[in-house]
Amino acid sequence: MTYGAETWSLTMGLIRKLRVAQRAMLGVSLRDRIRNEEIRKRTKVADIARRISKAFPEKLKETRLRWYGHIMRREENYSVKTVLNIETQRRGRGRPPATWWTNVERDLKSQNLSPATTRDRISWRRCTRRPDPS
Repeated sequence: MTYGAETWSLTMGLIRKLRVAQRAMLGVSLRDRIRNEEIRKRTKVADIARRISKAFPEKLKETRLRWYGHIMRREENYSVKTVLNIETQRRGRGRPPATWWTNVERDLKSQNLSPATTRDRISWRRCTRRPDPS
């Protein structure tokens, strides 16, 4: 269910969609009028939002930084790298939405990592690797 999570910008709306998808995978609709807690108790499945908020953020950060390192090691004319360097339009008023790029910058800053570190794949993996959540 978390395939491709390295490109996510986790928001409350996305968490809500994950919960809906989890209900659908369990085969329960809202018409059944069964509370989420009861469904999880019967199926012994953890709440996706709780898993993400407690154990998953570190793993999500690792996958995001691994993808970032992969992109930065590619040649300059690589399509994804070209798209990352495109100048964006000026945003409207209000708080700007969280983007993948702002999340990566925050992750780099929180771990005191430099973009230049990405050149050496082995040291980059050593710096960004996290243990699997249990």
